[in-house]
Amino acid sequence: MHNRTKAPTTTIIVHPRSKRRAAEDEGYGERSRLDEARGLAAAIDLGVIHAESVNIAKPNPATYLGEGTVERLAEFIKENKVELAVVDGHLSPGQQRNLEKAWNAKVIDRTGLILEIFGERARTREGQLQVELAHLTYQKSRLVRSWTHLERQRGGFGFLGGPGETQIEIDRRLIGERITRLKKELETVTRTRGLHREARRRIPYPIVALVGYTNAGKSTLFNMLTKSNVVAMDQLFATLDPTMRQLKLPSGRTVILSDTVGFVSDLPHELVAAFRATLEEVLEADVIVHVRDIVHPESEAQKHDVEDVLRQLGIEADGQRPVIEALNKIDLLGDEEATGLVTSASRTEDQVALSAVTGEGMEEFLDLVDEELARQRKALDVTVPLEDGETIAWLYRRGEVLSRKDGETEAHFSVLLDAADTARLEKRGLVLRRAAE
Repeated sequence: MHNRTKAPTTTIIVHPRSKRRAAEDEGYGERSRLDEARGLAAAIDLGVIHAESVNIAKPNPATYLGEGTVERLAEFIKENKVELAVVDGHLSPGQQRNLEKAWNAKVIDRTGLILEIFGERARTREGQLQVELAHLTYQKSRLVRSWTHLERQRGGFGFLGGPGETQIEIDRRLIGERITRLKKELETVTRTRGLHREARRRIPYPIVALVGYTNAGKSTLFNMLTKSNVVAMDQLFATLDPTMRQLKLPSGRTVILSDTVGFVSDLPHELVAAFRATLEEVLEADVIVHVRDIVHPESEAQKHDVEDVLRQLGIEADGQRPVIEALNKIDLLGDEEATGLVTSASRTEDQVALSAVTGEGMEEFLDLVDEELARQRKALDVTVPLEDGETIAWLYRRGEVLSRKDGETEAHFSVLLDAADTARLEKRGLVLRRAAE
């Protein structure tokens, strides 16, 4: 069997700029939106030969883009033998179909492109099932017979290469049956993942999750922090994802550091469930670290996009789940600007300026995580039957025991515990009360 590397799909990118779209893109420069679309295309190795922004007074109901733009690009596509056109917006099935006819090329929109990326990148079984479900739901109304010759067998989920069929004539009935099977399988997988989450909660370490916009430097920070702390795989961590590592904080406390998938702006609503499946550690995290590319011209807009996605996932920076901002890439700033940023961040309780490349600011970052975890702990008086050795051992593992007095049948503890562990104790029906300040 010959394994020939295929040439990248010849691609153009069109970013529509309507008044409504401009409002959505507020805070982003035109060039940045175009660059981001290029980056998304590069993530699945498309051969982008041209990218441009086009202004539209209002979306054309038939083609989204204006007639003049459609005709001009049709000539370019024909002359350059373009195979794929990415429209960096949200096309209706009819608009997509009409553009494909006008351009004689495959057309996908932003949702299709991101789904394709997720199809290649999803690591967990649950994530893969969620992405396929999102793909089929999206694809159900977009079956176009004209493009079967582009459905080459490759990875991903079929917008660029198809799920393996030689024809795209998968009718709605078959898709509906597949969706039903996927939902049933998801129920089983989700239950299994739930058991894994329960096992993970029993690990006596807090979870610190790194989140951030794509290319903000999360993985670089993760590698910088864990390169001397990577632990050998043992049975306890057999179910943990490869992007979770033990990390020792200055206080001596051990935490689990988790790297996550990069966020993107305008996340398609079809993908929120799939995205959630890839962010399991964030949903379980004791502290969330929002890594920001502080030198990016649209750093503030990216920050708001990340916060919007976190809100979609049900995560708010409300004190219950603290968020630390890591202002990354200060090594790319001038000395004076970097010093000013470091000074400004040091005056806050939830910001730290650092460089994941040079290591500058790492000590301050780890101190801040330590302080945040300590801040979450409250002093409680807990009464435990002496015969309940499991709970007593658990208190020593999970909390910081300040004092212990043993009676005839009960042990009385004063212990520092975080909110989540306090709730776990309450479920056991133990006697708890807030210790006197």
